[in-house]
Amino acid sequence: MKTQYFTATTLDGFIADHDDSLDWLFPLGDISETSYPSFIREVGALAMGSATYQWMLRHVVGPEADHAQPWPYDLPAWVFTSRELPVVAGADIRFVRGDVRPVHEAMVRAAGGKNVWIVGGGDLAGQFYDQGLLDEIHVQIGSVTLGAGKPLLPRRITSPPLRLVTVRAVGTGFAELKYEVPLERGG
Repeated sequence: MKTQYFTATTLDGFIADHDDSLDWLFPLGDISETSYPSFIREVGALAMGSATYQWMLRHVVGPEADHAQPWPYDLPAWVFTSRELPVVAGADIRFVRGDVRPVHEAMVRAAGGKNVWIVGGGDLAGQFYDQGLLDEIHVQIGSVTLGAGKPLLPRRITSPPLRLVTVRAVGTGFAELKYEVPLERGG
């Protein structure tokens, strides 16, 4: 069982623009050609921040979505938020706040030996890193820049550095990188 941050970022390190838009992402390639399909088969629980959840509501599952779909995950999801958010009918979504450590313990139990996925955002992934709970970072680097936006991982990670495990090109739009997070953390 591993706790993994799997996300896409622009070449200049942003996972979304200032309005939480992911419009930059979708023209870059087909998700079925990436490592995502094999990754998600090994996931037993996931966590996301409120901005990510609200993006899902606006663009995927909510009444405002152009082509509304059902909630895409058949596994338990924890949404970190400090406000009331709408519930997706039929989805196993748990709204939480505060320290990630006790929530992580519940996620590990619910995952039943499978991996825990930190969907986003970057600060939420950073909170898991800060607590020594993040094992891997899987990042798809897109061939675009935004100049500003929501950062990939707003943390200083220098000593020891992350350990690069794999690199793979996905068409002309993405490079996929997988890093292990060192057990002993410095600055």
